Amino acid sequence: MTRTRKPAGRIAFVGAGPGDPGLLTRRAHDALVDSDQVIYDRGVPESLLDAIRAEAKEDAQFTPAEGAPGDVAKVLISAARSGLSAVHLVAGDPFGHDSVVKEVQAVARTAVHFEVVPGVGQAEGVAAYAGVPLPGVRTAADIDDVSTLDFEALSAAVNRGSLALAVDAGDLAAVRDGLLAAGVDGTTPVAVTGDGTGETQYTTSSTVDSFVAAALGFTGRVVLTLGVGVTQRDKLSWWENRPLYGWKVLVPRTKEQAGAMSARLRAYGAIPCEVPTIAVEPPRTPAQMERAVKGLVDGRYAWVIFTSVNAVRAVWEKFAEHGLDARHFGGVKIACIGEATADAVRAFGIQPELIPSGEQSSEGLLAEFSPHDEILDPVGRVLLPRADIATETLAAGLTERGWEVDDVTAYRTVRAAPPPAEIRDAIKSGGFDAVLFTSSSTVRNLVGIAGKPHARTVVAVIGPKTAETATEFGLRVDVQPAHASVPDLVEALAAYAVELREKLAAMPAKQRRGSKVQGPTALRFR
Repeated sequence: MTRTRKPAGRIAFVGAGPGDPGLLTRRAHDALVDSDQVIYDRGVPESLLDAIRAEAKEDAQFTPAEGAPGDVAKVLISAARSGLSAVHLVAGDPFGHDSVVKEVQAVARTAVHFEVVPGVGQAEGVAAYAGVPLPGVRTAADIDDVSTLDFEALSAAVNRGSLALAVDAGDLAAVRDGLLAAGVDGTTPVAVTGDGTGETQYTTSSTVDSFVAAALGFTGRVVLTLGVGVTQRDKLSWWENRPLYGWKVLVPRTKEQAGAMSARLRAYGAIPCEVPTIAVEPPRTPAQMERAVKGLVDGRYAWVIFTSVNAVRAVWEKFAEHGLDARHFGGVKIACIGEATADAVRAFGIQPELIPSGEQSSEGLLAEFSPHDEILDPVGRVLLPRADIATETLAAGLTERGWEVDDVTAYRTVRAAPPPAEIRDAIKSGGFDAVLFTSSSTVRNLVGIAGKPHARTVVAVIGPKTAETATEFGLRVDVQPAHASVPDLVEALAAYAVELREKLAAMPAKQRRGSKVQGPTALRFR
């Protein structure tokens, strides 16, 4: 009788780094997305766990680490012996924690295959995000138990160069007392950083004898940096000095489209909140689109004009239904109203012939669209696939230029369900620093499902039509980019934030006191 052997499992001890999901190494990422069971330390930020869950196996289990090192090791070994891939995800670097070292020792005594994937240490990683260099002879450590610290050695490290320690906020007083008792000068510069590498990272600078009071209110893990590097924070602090750092920004877009805008906002330091206001659905009857696709294949059209990414997606989905691809666009020229729409077309392997070089709107496209010439244009028909509620400006303008227009409903936009009550309250009470509108329908639908944004919320719109709609609803438009695109809209908001900060810095100290430099909610310059 032949016995079927269970597949061999494995164990990985993976360092999550200091918290920012972007600092997870490629090796760590691969181990996590291939794992069947992830046991994570409570010090691993929820944002990082969410990013991992989004890419992990559908049936992967995520559970917090419980008990002593031996207990965690038993769970890992049991999973591996069952043929599973198990990961213990720890903050910082695995070998930066004595408890994890004990777990590795326990696993090493068995025949189970294991690996240790290094991570960026919390102390060094957060110091870099706080803008504190660690020159000279550096000492950086992630400390789980401050009672094990050799303060005499730490004092010598401060004298030789730089020191960075990741500790629990509740242990700061013990660290201060230990440093002073070991002879560290009480006036030595100190920086304390909370929520290191996170969206709400905050650093306070003081001295050894006063940093505990300066860090009052900090919770969880903090990073303490000492030495001459602290004095360079004013010039080197980059994470907390990004243009939109700390701004809560409302992103009212379809769920599919919000991701790209949110990623750009995060790069500038903002905290985006995605609130879908529009749901995209197929047209009520498919007959128009069926005829349009047949016409494209049969050479009925000289041009196809795309006015949105959704229109591009709708046409390609219909192509896929019929087994068609980009080759069936042969001989048809494509115009796009803006760069985002053009990028969506390029993603399918086609280069658009026309994108407005000036204003990226219906008017901008019409200004550059040639009138129909019976000799040069033997086919005089244009396909315009668009939303059911789109304006008539483009179709009317093309008709005036002598073109026949097949104005086809490619998709419908319907109002999304209202957001949770806390989001609605934040919108109406000024809980958001800014809101970004990318179409007239996002304005109408947001007001319809959640109410008008508060007067102190910065309103940024993508183009003139959206600005008109916002004004009609009684909103003050603060930001409008020169070109109608998502990247330009986010850039314009960032530039506006820098302008606000500069105005705040120029104000007398008495007026400035209590104002929030990174966000606009505390102050308006009107």
